[in-house]
Amino acid sequence: MAPGILIPEDHDDVATFTERAESLGYDAVWATELWGRDAFIALTVAAERTETIDLGTAIVNVYGRSPATLAQSAATLADVADGRVRFGVGTSTAKVVEDLHGRDFDNPPRRLHETIELVKAFLNSDERVTYGGDLFDVADFPALDRDIPIYAAALGAANRRATGRVADGWLPHNIPFDQLAEAYTTVADTARQAGRDPDDITVSPYVPCAVSDDSDEAYTTIRNHLAYYLGSSDGYKNAAALSFPDQATRVADAWRDGDRDAAREAVTDEMIDLLAIVGTPGVAREQFETLVARDVVDDVIVSIPVGASDDLRERTVGELAPDE
Repeated sequence: MAPGILIPEDHDDVATFTERAESLGYDAVWATELWGRDAFIALTVAAERTETIDLGTAIVNVYGRSPATLAQSAATLADVADGRVRFGVGTSTAKVVEDLHGRDFDNPPRRLHETIELVKAFLNSDERVTYGGDLFDVADFPALDRDIPIYAAALGAANRRATGRVADGWLPHNIPFDQLAEAYTTVADTARQAGRDPDDITVSPYVPCAVSDDSDEAYTTIRNHLAYYLGSSDGYKNAAALSFPDQATRVADAWRDGDRDAAREAVTDEMIDLLAIVGTPGVAREQFETLVARDVVDDVIVSIPVGASDDLRERTVGELAPDE
């Protein structure tokens, strides 16, 4: 399967970016949603300008909208895009949920599980939907009759178990490449316990990528990206800590103390080698091919860090494209 690509958060023209990705042979584009851009609206515009490329959300959080709203948004996008939709959801972070959405960040794994389960019922059920959960109760509403795969962005073990029970795909992020197979074991074992075939769960890690003729520029861009993520959330820090416990803590502590330069300097080359694709074109393509060849990986989502120069962004998009 060809790789997908994440639309950069700081790229204003989503439709033009998606058109180019389609022309280069990317299998899917994925739209982020944190604050300022609505992923469904952005992808609806992109759908009008494309024909074959799949359109995914990576991710919308499960606290900002009700399951019913999520389902009808995904269904509406599928109508516009003639079914070319992959629906990625996640719990996001306490900072986003509490300080932006004003919600309690309570029991994220259960929220993820019930949201996916209920959205799937709304989308795929042949009958009217009635649902009784710990968090949601729904009574007697018609399903929407859409076949849309639902991916879960899950880092911790509890969220990975929720993924195994109910999701169609797994979007790991910031889990070191050498830990992906072990982390997937939790997904697979839980799927079997739930009577599901783990092979039916697509594994699509999204990976920070920086390609440039100037290797130092590429590494600097990735160091800033990783320092930000490790400092912004314990989930990302703990994921990196599966391989780099001491280093991840140093990076996160420095970032949270406000010493951003020290945080970037604490991101070692060894961390970058297992968390990112980075370097000159030939080196980056070799790293990318090695990652894609891992047994646990079904396809990779290219993620270009926010703040990357225009030249680095364009080079990364072109050099890692399937048609290249």
